[in-house]
Amino acid sequence: MAGYGTLSDVYEWLIGDDRLTPAKAAAVYYSDVVGSVPPSARVLDCACGTGQLAVGLASLGLDVVAADASDGMVRRTEKAADEQGVSLRALRASWDELPDHLEDSTFDLVFCVGNSLGHAEGAAGRLAALEAMSRLLKPGGRLVLHSRNWELVRSAGSRVDVRDRLVRRNDRDAVVSYYWQIAQRWEQEHFLEIVVAQIEPDGAVRSCSERLSIWPYRYEDLVVQLRSVGLRVESTTFDPESDGYLVVASRD
Repeated sequence: MAGYGTLSDVYEWLIGDDRLTPAKAAAVYYSDVVGSVPPSARVLDCACGTGQLAVGLASLGLDVVAADASDGMVRRTEKAADEQGVSLRALRASWDELPDHLEDSTFDLVFCVGNSLGHAEGAAGRLAALEAMSRLLKPGGRLVLHSRNWELVRSAGSRVDVRDRLVRRNDRDAVVSYYWQIAQRWEQEHFLEIVVAQIEPDGAVRSCSERLSIWPYRYEDLVVQLRSVGLRVESTTFDPESDGYLVVASRD
């Protein structure tokens, strides 16, 4: 997984209002997942982004490791932890590198959220990522995975999506747009270019953009791959008509 170098500086404009702070990000998963683990549970957020979820979980007293393949995201996670006065371990590592840094069978929960799994390179890369996550879980530990509904993304074809409102962050407004380049076949590399156009105090516009590689997958294929690495789906919110879904899977 590569990318999120430039976007790491403006990522808050891509986060929904309901997950913008550490407390809000952790609350999203508290009732269904986090509230059922021991207070000292060990948790990995393995596509941590700017660290809102990881810092929120650490604020609850959990033993948190936050990992991301982007140096910029790791730096922002460390800064967020310092600002909130919480302790966590942050490391730069792609999914397949995680077992090189962390011990097998030591985590109660592993989070892979924010639609990040689509950046794993094809079916082989996705399987390697899921296998690494499964290895790190204790028996009975759970993987929490959030994904776009890639079936809907592909059915809409190549296009430009522009948010229909200004997004305000840090007393600054921006317009966010997404340019989807949809390949002919599922297994081909797709592309997503994200543009954050910030409006300066003098009215000028400063744009920040990055082109990301994506390898989409069908929900049914994801379930098969989860099973193949020893993960059993406990619950899912998948709906063919919904934009995204959450899967909770436990290690056998």
